[in-house]
Amino acid sequence: MELNPTEDLHLRHVEKDVLIPKIMREKARERCSDQVQDFTKCCKDSGFLMVAKCRRENSALKECLTAHYKNPDFYEECKMEYLKEREEFRKTGIPTKNRLQKLPTSI
Repeated sequence: MELNPTEDLHLRHVEKDVLIPKIMREKARERCSDQVQDFTKCCKDSGFLMVAKCRRENSALKECLTAHYKNPDFYEECKMEYLKEREEFRKTGIPTKNRLQKLPTSI
């Protein structure tokens, strides 16, 4: 779906500081899935000792996530995704998560 150029592109404070960063966190976790899995496995295997034993995995995860958070192109990508979702919501009145859910097949 192409963003309508006449659409309002102004972002409210909550959109800039909360909603777009939320999309960034979700997408960064997907893109850093190997590091997330390594850290999760280490924590499960280490129990109470995870703070000491999982430093390497934690550092790798933080490094991967931070690289995405500081990337201006990644921010723009997430901002455009948010704007498309917002435009669609304004047209339909249906939030993205509800729109993407499958409709029941037996009505």
